[in-house]
Amino acid sequence: MLLEVGGARLLTDPLLRDRVGHLRRHAVSPPPDVAEAIDAVLVSHLHRDHLDVASLKRLRRDVTVLAPSGAGALLRRLGFARTTELQTGERADVGGATVLAVPAVHDGRRHPLAPPAEAIGFVVAGEHRVYFAGDTDLYDGMHELAGTLDAALLPVWGWGPSLGPGHMDPLAAARATARLRPRVAVPIHWGTFFPAGLARLRRSALVDPPRDFARRARALAPGVQIRVLAPGETLGLDPP
Repeated sequence: MLLEVGGARLLTDPLLRDRVGHLRRHAVSPPPDVAEAIDAVLVSHLHRDHLDVASLKRLRRDVTVLAPSGAGALLRRLGFARTTELQTGERADVGGATVLAVPAVHDGRRHPLAPPAEAIGFVVAGEHRVYFAGDTDLYDGMHELAGTLDAALLPVWGWGPSLGPGHMDPLAAARATARLRPRVAVPIHWGTFFPAGLARLRRSALVDPPRDFARRARALAPGVQIRVLAPGETLGLDPP
């Protein structure tokens, strides 16, 4: 996601290429200028579909990178000297925006045998407050953000035909919407990447999760506006 808040342009977990290992893009490619004039990159955790080395190499090396504890060494090896590791509850200012690290229930390590690393989400505050969840399961502390958010960007699926632990499916994301009570909820992390050869067999996994989320969220959080954005589509927020 590209966020424009408080005059700052923030890119979340950038995955800008069309192939990542056995995964293939099944949506429009990001425009070439999406990585230009970025003020900061928000990295939620180290999994390869969230911290993609080839995508990061498209960015200026002097860009600010905000990442969880345990991520700094890898990012600095890649040349991003202006990397700040944030623990839950810590803040960083980027232009006219303030970025707060919030919890995420997810294994943040690069791979199962890698050293420990955290996973976090972010609340970006400027003229609006936007929650980017990264990858997470439901957690009790979500209710602490209730009523403070203009938009919540919530993962509703993943890149394969099934989900492992530390993820939300459409029902869990709808329950998160009810806890958070943002003005607008946007389902993310669906329909873009899928294992090569499986798209024809499991096409429903590319299109059904956001529709299922929207239906469930409207029932569980009737006061929240639900906006399903196709990859490449944008959303403007009215003044709060």
